[in-house]
Amino acid sequence: MSNLKPVTDATFAAEVLAGELPVLVDYWADWCAPCRQLAPVLDELARQFEGQVKFVSVDTNENTAVAAAQDVRTLPTVQLFVRGQLVDALVGSVTKMKLRQSLENLV
Repeated sequence: MSNLKPVTDATFAAEVLAGELPVLVDYWADWCAPCRQLAPVLDELARQFEGQVKFVSVDTNENTAVAAAQDVRTLPTVQLFVRGQLVDALVGSVTKMKLRQSLENLV
């Protein structure tokens, strides 16, 4: 079971932009093999950063408006938000070390 909370077009603003904690947003699709490879890494990091960073996921098949609004053109894409502002974006396959470094810069 995933440690990432599903976010939709309707809940994105409340869950991501209005959050107190830094937020990691994982944009994915079920047909995306690199997305499936990244999922267990994000689950592990969500456990490690619990209480410090909020982890959410956006299914881009179901939530096209938020993906378009955030200019997500490649999957997987991971975005990091602090107080509603985009501070970092990692596009394509990314290592656990790179994700961890980006997260450590937030906390």
